[in-house]
Amino acid sequence: MSEIAYLRVSHPRIIVLGVQPAPAPFRIVEIDAEVVGEAREVTDVLVIAAAHGITVHDLDDPDVVRWVGGDRYTWTPH
Repeated sequence: MSEIAYLRVSHPRIIVLGVQPAPAPFRIVEIDAEVVGEAREVTDVLVIAAAHGITVHDLDDPDVVRWVGGDRYTWTPH
């Protein structure tokens, strides 16, 4: 008898893209693959999520939020 390994692929509803260089740097926030706003700090991500009916309990949970181009502490361009 053979065993089948199942790969778990996370598809979080919230994606926070990398920092956009601007006089006031920001990160684009997508929910369900739709651009829904710009975040200038981590609390903006929470506010945007709440406005779309999503309560985030753990910003480090990859099943909830995917951080692209840095983590939740990255808010300036490199």
